Amino acid sequence: MRTCGYIKIDDASIYYQVSGNLKGKPFVLLHGGLGSMKDLTPIHKYLADEYCLIYIDLRGHGKSTLGSVKLSYELYQNDVLAILSFLKISQFSLFGFSDGGIVAYRIAAQYPEKVVCLITLGSQWRLESGDPSIEVLKGLTAEFWLEKFADDVDNYQLSNPQPHFHKLVDAVKAVWLDTSESGYPNSVVEQIHCPTLIMRGDHDFLFSLDEAAALQSKVKDADFANVPFTEHASHQESPELVGKILQQFMLKIR
Repeated sequence: MRTCGYIKIDDASIYYQVSGNLKGKPFVLLHGGLGSMKDLTPIHKYLADEYCLIYIDLRGHGKSTLGSVKLSYELYQNDVLAILSFLKISQFSLFGFSDGGIVAYRIAAQYPEKVVCLITLGSQWRLESGDPSIEVLKGLTAEFWLEKFADDVDNYQLSNPQPHFHKLVDAVKAVWLDTSESGYPNSVVEQIHCPTLIMRGDHDFLFSLDEAAALQSKVKDADFANVPFTEHASHQESPELVGKILQQFMLKIR
């Protein structure tokens, strides 16, 4: 059983879906940049029996429209909180992949009373000058994404009410390269005090082992999992392993 719908925020329509155990404790799942909630399907079954799962398509992604407001991690964060307020959910656990995890850091740091626990996968927490990922992100084009993730783009084109993929790519690249206060949480992660699990794929070229270790040192009592044989999207490359890690971690907060 599931429920879904849109809420209007300024001139954008943000899509959400509620599924799993509707009587369970709320668990919010946020996808990565240029993706959608569909990307999180491989780990759904590892959480669905126990938790009420709230999926949200970030602004401009999946079934959510882009609107005219400049994208930022802060804007994504505000959209997520607006959805949860609409659903009358005041406390929740958080899982975020890549961009979704960056949004999750911001929420957990700024609203500690709301977040029961935090899990991120492949999620940077800062973008310092000289970071090798900068050139990778700058060089990304819509044509590259179309070639590498053709099925995902087709799904976007079919499901989004106002599709404009090239415009979305430009908007998301600006988010990735934003070093202002509306972007990465940076040292604000030190304000995260809930049970936290930081995950990365062993061969993730965007979120290095050094950066993960630096983050773990700043978040009190954070756990860390380096997922072997995977790159950036470990939950899609090795869903069974990631799913079991999620289940084991969630046992800590029951």
